Amino acid sequence: MNATYLLTEIRRNFRAPRFLVFVVAFPVLMFLLQANVFTKTSDPDHVKIAAIVMINMMTFGTFAAANTSGARLALERALGWQRQLRLTPLTGFGYLGGKALSGMLVGLPALILVPLLAVTVEGVRLDAAGWARIFAGIFLGTLPLVLLGLLIGQFGTPDSMQPITMLVTLGMGFLGGLWIPLETMPGWMHDLAQIMPTYWVLQVVRPAVTTDMVVSLPHAVGVLAAWTVVLGALVIRRYRKDSARV
Repeated sequence: MNATYLLTEIRRNFRAPRFLVFVVAFPVLMFLLQANVFTKTSDPDHVKIAAIVMINMMTFGTFAAANTSGARLALERALGWQRQLRLTPLTGFGYLGGKALSGMLVGLPALILVPLLAVTVEGVRLDAAGWARIFAGIFLGTLPLVLLGLLIGQFGTPDSMQPITMLVTLGMGFLGGLWIPLETMPGWMHDLAQIMPTYWVLQVVRPAVTTDMVVSLPHAVGVLAAWTVVLGALVIRRYRKDSARV
C-alpha cells in the first residue's frame, strides 16, 4: 500500500470543515447531550448508561468517517481521476486499500475524544481489558462500514452522494441501535436492527460495559466477518467492471 497516497487521503478529509463538524464535533456533542438526557448524574445507573452512550457515539463517529471515502470515490470517478490513477504505478489494491484504511483512520478522533469526555466529565471507569475491547472492536468493526461506503461510492454521483450518505448513516445508526437504546426497542425494531452491521459492532463491544442485550463474541464477529467478505467482494467486482471500460 502506498503510504504517500494514504497520507494524502487522510489530509484531504481533515481539511474539510464539514468533515470536522459531522465526524468530530457531532459525536462529541451528542454524547454529552444523550448522557444527560437518558439519565441524571444522581441516578445510580448514570455511569453505566453514560458508558453505553459513549460506545454508541464512538461507533457513530467511526461510521460517519467511514462513509467519507465513498463520497470522495464517487467524485473521483466523475472527474475521471480514477481512470488517471489506473495509468500510474498505483495498483487497484493500493487504491481501494488506501481508501478503506483512510476511512478507518479518520475515525480515530471520535474514538479518542468521546471516551476522554466520558472519563473526565461523566466518570466512566473501565479496566484495561474493557478499554482494549472497545477500541479494537469499534476500530476493526468499522471495516465493513468502510466497504459499504466504498460500494455506494462506486455507484453514486457527486450530487447524489451527500443525501445517500446521510440517509445510510442516520438510517443505519437509528435502526442499528446507535440512537435508540437496544433495551427500549420494541421487538420488531430489535429484529430489524439485527440486519444492520452497526448492531453487530455494538454486540462486539457492549459486554465491556453491560451484559444486557448482548450475544456471544464469536457470533458477533462472525456476522461482521460475513459482511466484510460480501461487501469486499462487491467492491472489487464493481471496481474491476469500471476498470474494464478504460
